[in-house]
Amino acid sequence: MGAAQRLELVVVRHGVTAWNLERRYQGQRDIPLLLPDALADMDRLRDHLSDEAFDAVHCSDLIRCRQTLMHVLPAWEAAALFDSRLRELDFGDYEGRTWEALKEDARYRAWIDSAGEQAPPGGESAEALWTRLEAWLGEVLLQAAERGHRRVLAVSHGGVIRELRRRLEGSDFWEGVVGQAQGRRFEFDNQEGEWRCRASSVVPIRVDAG
Repeated sequence: MGAAQRLELVVVRHGVTAWNLERRYQGQRDIPLLLPDALADMDRLRDHLSDEAFDAVHCSDLIRCRQTLMHVLPAWEAAALFDSRLRELDFGDYEGRTWEALKEDARYRAWIDSAGEQAPPGGESAEALWTRLEAWLGEVLLQAAERGHRRVLAVSHGGVIRELRRRLEGSDFWEGVVGQAQGRRFEFDNQEGEWRCRASSVVPIRVDAG
């Protein structure tokens, strides 16, 4: 395989869980999908990706992402690379709690107002999240250059995709949120050994009923 000059990196969020519906911070708690509620969104994603060939598949090692991968691309279950660096932001003391329960807490309000600059008590900041994501992304791009990968899938979490959008698209911290079983397609070009994100788009493509 020759060196790739272009890479499509498709990063999708896991399906819905009970904690998503209860609006609880999940973070790195190993919460499973809520079935059958998660199926409709994951079916839509599976249909969208059904005609795409991936050179590699990466997945957060948390169960909700593993279950999503098994539903969307079951053929990749054995060959996927499960990586803890793709885990959600560590929300520390706030995991398992809701906005309603936390909204009067001054430390919580300060964390929200910081747009990720602060770490929640016992958790990690957006910068710490980016440190592990940047290391993972660097390896993905290196493998694309060395092995000729043209299209790669990653199954991860909402906070991960938001941080990738902030760094690669320049979006505002609060604008990068995606729904369950949705994500982004990042298009990279390799020019003289340096990868740059040149475009991104929504996954799956939304089709208006009207």
